[in-house]
Amino acid sequence: MESYRSEEEQVEALKRWWKENGRSTLIGIALALGLGFGWQAWQKTQQLAAENASNLYQQMLQVLSTQDEQAGTVGRQLATQLKEQHRGTVYAQFAAMHLARLAVNDGQLQAAEQELRWTLSMASGNDDIQQVAQLRLARVLASLEKPDEALDLLQGANPDYQASYAIARGDIFLSQGLEAEAFAAYESALATMEEGAPVPQTLQDKLEFLGARLQSAVLEAS
Repeated sequence: MESYRSEEEQVEALKRWWKENGRSTLIGIALALGLGFGWQAWQKTQQLAAENASNLYQQMLQVLSTQDEQAGTVGRQLATQLKEQHRGTVYAQFAAMHLARLAVNDGQLQAAEQELRWTLSMASGNDDIQQVAQLRLARVLASLEKPDEALDLLQGANPDYQASYAIARGDIFLSQGLEAEAFAAYESALATMEEGAPVPQTLQDKLEFLGARLQSAVLEAS
């Protein structure tokens, strides 16, 4: 506002300003208060939804951990409910990965692929869920005889998953009879593991087996 020489001028200016802007100011204050209360209500709604999703997820885990014959059916129902009612939460993504695991156990690889692709569509960035879902999807695609798609998924990995991704690439190459490529992938996995970390016995066995075969092939060719 302008500077005025006398209090009277300031009062008149305030009256004039209020006449011109007072109504919009009140509306702005009302909106601000409304937004404040709305934000609090939204936060409470989100908190309640998160608690409900967490409780439902715990129920699903408890059911799937039992040996009951109906556990798989009930577990699938709870997982599907999580996906439908809480699709924007990590619980829904975990539920989808459980559904994929159950589908693999039942030999329903296409259903597993769908669940894992759904998980990836909901996961953000290169977080742990995305990395694990990509790894599992790659193995499912390889089992569906889609090795090229599987290998494409395994190109990018966070440092924590580089060894697991390299082992998966090696397994896919080995299933195709590409022993040299498989050996190189397994060696890459070994190289990316942290110093002092235990080396999986299966990885050691594969390296020894392929190393011996490749050396034998070189000797035969010479």
